[in-house]
Amino acid sequence: MAGAAGAVVGALPVGTAYASAASSPYAAGPGIPPGTPPVLLTEQASKRILVLDPRRRVWDPAAEPGVVRWQFSPLGDPRYQDLRPDVSWVYPCEAKVRVHRKRALVLTTASFGFVAAVEYPTGRRYWGAALGPGDDLFNPHSAELLPDGNVAVACSTGALVRVYAASLGPDATRYAEDGLKGAHGLHWDRARRVLWAIGDDDLVAYEVGGTSARPTLTRTSVTPLPVAVPGRTAGGHDLFPVAGRPGRLWVTTNAAVYQYDQRHGTFVRNYAGSEAIDRASVKAVGNDPRTGQVLSTVPEKGLEETWWTTKVSVHRPEAAYTLVNGGIYKARWWLPR
Repeated sequence: MAGAAGAVVGALPVGTAYASAASSPYAAGPGIPPGTPPVLLTEQASKRILVLDPRRRVWDPAAEPGVVRWQFSPLGDPRYQDLRPDVSWVYPCEAKVRVHRKRALVLTTASFGFVAAVEYPTGRRYWGAALGPGDDLFNPHSAELLPDGNVAVACSTGALVRVYAASLGPDATRYAEDGLKGAHGLHWDRARRVLWAIGDDDLVAYEVGGTSARPTLTRTSVTPLPVAVPGRTAGGHDLFPVAGRPGRLWVTTNAAVYQYDQRHGTFVRNYAGSEAIDRASVKAVGNDPRTGQVLSTVPEKGLEETWWTTKVSVHRPEAAYTLVNGGIYKARWWLPR
């Protein structure tokens, strides 16, 4: 599956931009609202993070390299050599863009141990680590940037949440840790100043204390996730802020897509567009507050891996993007925050 997508684009230097994330050589396709942001995704077939042109419904990087605004892969990059990306960067499974001291950083993880905060567009390493490189004993599944420049990591197989003192430098190893079964997603809540984490069964809020050099991690609340079948695990997966709705979080489980209302402590399913968005096995979900569009990804049958898809679903209104020869896991709107 990696062949055509990686042959042309992957030959260019990693961590470099093709164009500004605000520009495009193409006219918008039919039904694509003006101002639609670029799409950031984890592309596992070619082992890359991609930022793609939102004005093309079909992305074919081999035929039209210009649809790729930016790409990142640590493979062959000396700045990440010590993280052993040849064995740790196997299934890139998270990508989100954050801003720290006026620098855009892409937070990314890969299932066989890789985790990093990557400066956009240079690809420079802000911070990185390899957790058990070459195996899935930790399986870093998500990461988040904290206000002091430290980085939180959720490890699903390792059943833990860590806060690394990344503010100390690109190879800092000191961390605080707490156990969380099936840790899958993280979000820093600026308003409440808590770190949210989602696991197999619970949505957990943490207070991050101590100092930047010596952080601490303390649970402040635990909220059980809704269970579709009594006696089964909920299977919490994605966790992301509802843009434009302070106090709400997107929460996906094995069975459904919710919005968590923090004020009332409830999981809501009657949000706008829920009739199409709310479904099983959603790996990523997020909205663009300017256009009202929502992105989501769900596995597609018949691909090399059971969790891959070639399509990024768009809601409000319903549409889709397609990556030719793709193996997409998660997709996000490019909305630096």
